[in-house]
Amino acid sequence: MEHTRHRPPRELTQPRELVVVCAPLRSNVNLSRIARAAGCCGVTRIIATGRPMKLDPEVARDAADTITLENRRSLEPVLKELRKEGYRLVGLEQTTNSHDIHHYRFPRRTALVIGNERTGLTDEELALLDEAIEIPVWGLPHSYNAATATCMALYEYCRQWPEG
Repeated sequence: MEHTRHRPPRELTQPRELVVVCAPLRSNVNLSRIARAAGCCGVTRIIATGRPMKLDPEVARDAADTITLENRRSLEPVLKELRKEGYRLVGLEQTTNSHDIHHYRFPRRTALVIGNERTGLTDEELALLDEAIEIPVWGLPHSYNAATATCMALYEYCRQWPEG
């Protein structure tokens, strides 16, 4: 076995129809970690709401050049717009009706909605979602970091839709 680094990315047969949408985040580092994972997954669009955010190129690496980052003032109008565009609004959140990610089949055209690191998604934002998914936790703390959980959900989407 020989170690290889920076193998060329796999080719997608069609563009990803996955958009990552973030509620107002506290940290540019978390947004940049999300962007790096999204870039590795072939995602090209992230919508960040709240105060204007920037990607840290040292954290996001090449994704800072390949991802379109849209800054919007608030989440609710973005969700309504994406629904009109035919996206399924899937929140990554622990709720009374959330689906275990291990048993969830992502629609190809998905808007993955990420909550704030501390407060998650508000009740008003949850009401706009089509459904919520959660990642099981087997220890403490009770949930993963927002960026870490987003990376896991992105990977699962790509596992289900490997060609794009």
